[in-house]
Amino acid sequence: MAGTMRCILTIAGSDSGGGAGVQADLKTFAALGMHGTCAITSITAQNTLGVESVHDLPENAIIDQIRAILSDIKVDYAKTGMLSSKKIIHAVAGEIKGIPFVLDPVMSAEAGGILLAEDALDAVISELIPLANVATPNVFEAEAITGIRIRDIEDAKRAAIAIVDLGCKAAVITGGHLEGTDVLYDGEIRLIRGNLVEGGTHGAGCTHSAALASFLAKGFSVPDACSAAKDVVVSAIANSSSVGGGVAPVNQTGQIVRDAARYQAIADVSAAVKLIEDCESFASLIPEVGSNIGTAIPQARSIEDVAAVRSRIVRSGDKARAAGCVEFGASSHIARLILAVMRFDPEIRSALNIRYSDDILSACRDCGYTVASFDRKDEPPHHETMDWGAEYAIRNAGYVPQVICDEGGVGKEAMVRILGRSAIQVAGLAIEMLDQTI
Repeated sequence: MAGTMRCILTIAGSDSGGGAGVQADLKTFAALGMHGTCAITSITAQNTLGVESVHDLPENAIIDQIRAILSDIKVDYAKTGMLSSKKIIHAVAGEIKGIPFVLDPVMSAEAGGILLAEDALDAVISELIPLANVATPNVFEAEAITGIRIRDIEDAKRAAIAIVDLGCKAAVITGGHLEGTDVLYDGEIRLIRGNLVEGGTHGAGCTHSAALASFLAKGFSVPDACSAAKDVVVSAIANSSSVGGGVAPVNQTGQIVRDAARYQAIADVSAAVKLIEDCESFASLIPEVGSNIGTAIPQARSIEDVAAVRSRIVRSGDKARAAGCVEFGASSHIARLILAVMRFDPEIRSALNIRYSDDILSACRDCGYTVASFDRKDEPPHHETMDWGAEYAIRNAGYVPQVICDEGGVGKEAMVRILGRSAIQVAGLAIEMLDQTI
């Protein structure tokens, strides 16, 4: 069994649209390697367009959840989110004394909708802020708490100091409305600089406070935790995707998924290269310009999203050998082919180029591979051959084939290109076809 995980408790409302609230908190905890627990305070009926209705849970149901968690699980840190009424605030305050926590004083939803009763703000100020380790209001929440109108960084500094004067150890006013700069006061004013990034922001505040609680649980100082939490939010916004007609939710796992995909692409191409180098007769398939094999990550957008062999695969005596390492951006040629094919089928993310011959094409057909071709003489001016050639062959065939070939042209070697879902599959297809020619 793996070692123990740090555990975080979120006490917040549920967002049926999955973008904010408990849902955002739990995704953030998981993305940062924490075990997330939750006590749901309210059930909201909402989507990306706004909150349609709010259903508060009875205080005893909230208390029961908190006590059930604390009676069994060691909670390293907590955070609070939507606590919509005075009664709920009082109930929660009575249960989390002695537990370090981040207070996110949620008052409204990013997509639209009031989440804090008018008479509950005094309870936030008198019962929760004095208990909190860090409070994380946005500009509008900080204005409501302090009565200070915030128009710039200097106003935000005054508001942060005023919030700490109410009893919490630190306050960070998040900078979504301050041109990306967060203002922290923990006995000293600190500016956490940043840039506003394009993307969906539904759940950004919840993600920030959840990330902050996670980093504090890991032992970060407050300034370091605030800086790290900001990085998490920026990445989550940048990786957001629209899922409805309103404000897009942040994506806490987007960068993790991309990093994992890049690792898998490198591993895939590396394993395929080993298959090629271990094949006794593969050198006979290598063209004069050399071969290359590549794999793109899902949703690849550029050459830098495609892993291939630096300096190609070449003949070394009677063997096939990779002349360089497997890297992203290593081959413009194979990358442009893969990117062009992915516009028609995003699951076909790998390709290998080999020598052209009638025998090789015949062997491909004998193996049952589908084959399409293009003629370089038909290529319009000012086009990239791989972009145009792949599109022409696919459109002419009416489907994405397993093989795209051309007979070359002036100064251009004829080539066969094998396509597939992975580099290992593509290398396997090439080796299977090679067996037909022996």
